Amino acid sequence: MDAHAIRNIYCIGRNYRLHALELGNEVPDEPLVFTKPSHAVVPMNGNIIELPGHVGEVHFELEIVLRIGGTYEPGADADQLIDGMALGLDLTLRDVQSKLKAKGQPWLAAKGFKNSAPLGKWLPFPGAAALAETEFVLMRGGEAVQRAEASDMLFNVSELVHYVGKHYGLGPGDIIYTGTPAGVAALQDGDQLQALWAEEIVGSCTVQLR
Repeated sequence: MDAHAIRNIYCIGRNYRLHALELGNEVPDEPLVFTKPSHAVVPMNGNIIELPGHVGEVHFELEIVLRIGGTYEPGADADQLIDGMALGLDLTLRDVQSKLKAKGQPWLAAKGFKNSAPLGKWLPFPGAAALAETEFVLMRGGEAVQRAEASDMLFNVSELVHYVGKHYGLGPGDIIYTGTPAGVAALQDGDQLQALWAEEIVGSCTVQLR
């Protein structure tokens, strides 16, 4: 599936306890959902990704991304509804976000800018049980900066699918960014990033701040 086939991009905030705490946020008692425009998607295929470097820090957030292949109905089996997975980055203009949060304003300017949703290659969805036991890692310049398993999520894959489907709807072409673990930090110009799933590189890019 290419970027043109993606419809809605749902993102889950604060779905890993340590990440919520590292940013000084409360741990939510239900999924915190926000969206990105489909124009935010850009492939992670060894390419250069241009990002705004003039509005403060740009933070990386590695996430498991789920692709929906069917129409959600109450009681749906999440494993049957999901037809693919990938690793992606929920890039965040952190200084912009902090100002928006202080004013109680929406996060769009901090989360939805162009190229803010780099996406690695699509993989077969292994099922929620296997997903939960597989480690995913973000490497920056050869150093592991984020490392986690889906079992660390506050709200698991099935809970996320049912919550988003019930409140907002889900259909073919929708994707869900499922939240990031601890370890987020500011990107630097020239950073080389690699996303690993089960020790296999499934996405890579070089950052160019402008």
